[in-house]
Amino acid sequence: MRTAKISFFSRLIYNYSMKIDIEQIKKLREETQVSIADCTKALTQAKGDYEKAIELLKKRGIERAEKKADRTTGQGLIEAYIHQNGKVGVLLEILCETDFVARTEDFKRLAHEVAMQIAAMNPKDVETLLKQDYIRDGSVNIETLIKQTIGKLGENIVIKQFTRFEI
Repeated sequence: MRTAKISFFSRLIYNYSMKIDIEQIKKLREETQVSIADCTKALTQAKGDYEKAIELLKKRGIERAEKKADRTTGQGLIEAYIHQNGKVGVLLEILCETDFVARTEDFKRLAHEVAMQIAAMNPKDVETLLKQDYIRDGSVNIETLIKQTIGKLGENIVIKQFTRFEI
């Protein structure tokens, strides 16, 4: 326990000498939802450059996602989305490793965003969906969006199937 305290304070002193402000760490944590330790590490590696720290965290999240790709996904949820006009609907089966993660707001938000993507873009299958540019941010495709969420939540996430209905 004593070693952990010394290590923690040593990091704070190091961060202070690097001019990394606690407010920067808080802002990065609020924006990315990653751990404080990861935010601190990213800001330190980026030498206080906020934008570079965000890019480092995204890169790490994708790397983590690739390591988790072989894990079994036996939990998840069914997301139902009906478009405003009531003429387009989607049922999406999205899986993760544990029911704990399936109940998180981040997982539910991902499921909702993917269901909206399906309603808007009408992909023919899961493979096509994963390659599509995300409707809210064209610089990211759906596969990258899922990998970012995997990096954030620490579990493998898979889109099992979907059905799109249209009148």
